[in-house]
Amino acid sequence: MRFRPLRSATLPGTAVADVAAPPETMRAIVFDEPGPAGVLREATVAVPSPVMSELLVRVIAAGTNPIDAKTRSGRGVSGTISSYPSTLGFDFSGVVVSAPHEAHPLPAGTEVFGMVPFPRSGGAYAEYVVVPSLSVARKPPSLSHVEAAGVPLAALTAWGLVVETAHAHEGQHVLIHAGSGGVGHFAVQLAAYFGAHVTATGSERNLPWLRELGASVVVDYATTRFEDLVSEVDVVIDLVGNTYDDTGSRSLTVLRPGGLYVMVPTGAWPDYAVEAAAAGVRSTSYKVLPDGGVLATLARLLESGAIRVFVDRVFDLADAAAAHTEIERGHSRGKVVLRVGDA
Repeated sequence: MRFRPLRSATLPGTAVADVAAPPETMRAIVFDEPGPAGVLREATVAVPSPVMSELLVRVIAAGTNPIDAKTRSGRGVSGTISSYPSTLGFDFSGVVVSAPHEAHPLPAGTEVFGMVPFPRSGGAYAEYVVVPSLSVARKPPSLSHVEAAGVPLAALTAWGLVVETAHAHEGQHVLIHAGSGGVGHFAVQLAAYFGAHVTATGSERNLPWLRELGASVVVDYATTRFEDLVSEVDVVIDLVGNTYDDTGSRSLTVLRPGGLYVMVPTGAWPDYAVEAAAAGVRSTSYKVLPDGGVLATLARLLESGAIRVFVDRVFDLADAAAAHTEIERGHSRGKVVLRVGDA
């Protein structure tokens, strides 16, 4: 029996679309040293080259996060940046330009979203990124690239906090501080989805929205002491710390004995573990894991409508400094996203 040869080196079913070869250079936002938002500038840099299992992705939109602004200002992960100029950004949504091999499950032309391993590599504030293939997933079809770019870091962090650390379940009481922020609005939805009773703190304008997201009790942090409304809480997910009104220390007083306090911005309260132990409660910090498998699960939840992403503001790539100024105001609802290229 004679076998008919394939007409090309690409296996059947692997090609999604014809993708143009990348240029040698690209636009990117860089900064030459830590400082205020104004240190961000647009530059022309070389397009990165993927190695081994990495993908090269053309970025259509890039998410921004508080960690970006902290790093730019000299905090965050700035101490791990090996050289300048440096490009910020973890989140992206775009189109695969090249995959490790022809039969890869994410071939050229696939729309994906995920996380860049900044500062180990160039960040997502650029027209192209190189990213480990295990750190991405297919973009939910119902989401635009701008919406999808607002998902990865925030939603993966929320999943890690709510599902992997708090083990949210029916009958559990979870208090979430800053529930209307990027991570917070996903954490509220996920905790409610898994059956927990959710109390969320936020500003007055966001209280009705927090209820829509699934919070049973909402607290205006500017006018009401949350400890006057809740007690015997099983888990506190703290996205604020002691940078505002001793939110972290006060949170320990509402936990049940043996309850769990989860501190996310550890720089906002370095001594949380000591105080938590003295209060008779458990405590832990949390760092996001760029897991493409979990991201695929989140994509299914987004596609089904079980959870949703909210994008507050969209800026062009060249206006990254303005986006950072917006982040640092601290009043964004959901996510701030950069528009990088055309879909």
